Amino acid sequence: MSASEVNDGWGQVGELMHDWCRSLFPITRSITGEGVRTTLEFISRKIGGDFILNEVPTGTEVFDWVVPYEWNIRDAWVENEQGERIIDFQSNNLHLMGYSEPVDQWLDLEELQQHLYSLPEQPEAIPYVTSYYKRRWGFCLSEQHRQSLEPGRYRAVVDADFKPGVLNYGELVIPGESSQEVFLSTYVCHPSMANNELSGPVVTTAIARWLQSLPDRRYTYRIVFIPETIGSLTYLSRNLDHLKTHVIAGFNVSCIGDDRCYSYLPSRAGNTLADRAARHALHHIDSNYLRYTWLDRGSDERQYCAPGIDLPVASIMRSKHGKYPEYHTSLDDLSLVTPSGLEGGYNALKSAIEAIEINCRPMATCLGEPKMSKRGLRPTLSRVDSIEEDNILIMHLLTYSDGERDLIEIADLINIPIKQLGEMVRLLADQSLIRI
Repeated sequence: MSASEVNDGWGQVGELMHDWCRSLFPITRSITGEGVRTTLEFISRKIGGDFILNEVPTGTEVFDWVVPYEWNIRDAWVENEQGERIIDFQSNNLHLMGYSEPVDQWLDLEELQQHLYSLPEQPEAIPYVTSYYKRRWGFCLSEQHRQSLEPGRYRAVVDADFKPGVLNYGELVIPGESSQEVFLSTYVCHPSMANNELSGPVVTTAIARWLQSLPDRRYTYRIVFIPETIGSLTYLSRNLDHLKTHVIAGFNVSCIGDDRCYSYLPSRAGNTLADRAARHALHHIDSNYLRYTWLDRGSDERQYCAPGIDLPVASIMRSKHGKYPEYHTSLDDLSLVTPSGLEGGYNALKSAIEAIEINCRPMATCLGEPKMSKRGLRPTLSRVDSIEEDNILIMHLLTYSDGERDLIEIADLINIPIKQLGEMVRLLADQSLIRI
């Protein structure tokens, strides 16, 4: 993807990402298995380059956890005594509780109810339910559907493999001029849900392609596509020393595809470079964005910012996980995530990354105010209406260029996008009025 393909025209990159969502939506994903591999292979084809598919064997200890058995599902259903499938995994993969163990047995309705999950408060929604670390089986259905079940005998079938295998994750490193890294993480473990699952991987894939298209990159970019929780723990257990040494900023990318709002969740530290870049970017996109606290955490930022790990990872989102009514249900579909919503999320994350790339600590070289007119940076005729806004902004930049404040802080003080300030830094550096 060229830079022009990414940026020219509202809706172009959004439509592309929405197409990717449509392709990925039907795949049954979980924390392990063929669905994860199929999803990562799709992403690999879109990114190309040095995308690596990694595997970690079942039983591997990752801090306080252990990589579980691999789970692969072929089919699952509940049928009545007439042989009619009344709950069918093939019609919606959310009908099956994730990681259900194999079963084939007849039950009466009362017994079956112990294995059914629904949401009385959302009677039309199929809930998303998992049981990764305790062996059980179950089916999910809408409350309306559940209430329609009649007394009788039912056959429940889960045709699945549950055995030693591997946990997979994808990794891409895009080198820059510096060995210092910006870290991006998104997860690929949820089945057919659009905002909670697919918006993160598709936006991150588009960001990776944009980064690859840049002629120059100041920083190296490390991008991972992982199963949530167990994947981030696995990745950290294998790479923690490197990450703590090299990562200067990072973003956990999820729930970034609807049109309702923009949201920000801080790192545990709260004022890292990633936090400041995220707040700066969102302020100039929508100053009414929703600000959450670390107490509202819920995704892989829990692992990246945990005590002893302490990576500078923040989150830029649209509607935050757990804060929109369709969350973890069948209602989180491709109508909730839109091309414009995805593009808005993409642009917010891109703007934060650009802020990190541009950021520096400028130091004014001239004692006192420099004579700008002799450099062609200010009119020689002084009139009350002759001072242009750019002249004022340049002088604001100079007055804060003390070598202590960085450009994000200065941009926030002046209240202009850092990208605009970056152009002024180059102009003043060319005139030897500041040094970095």
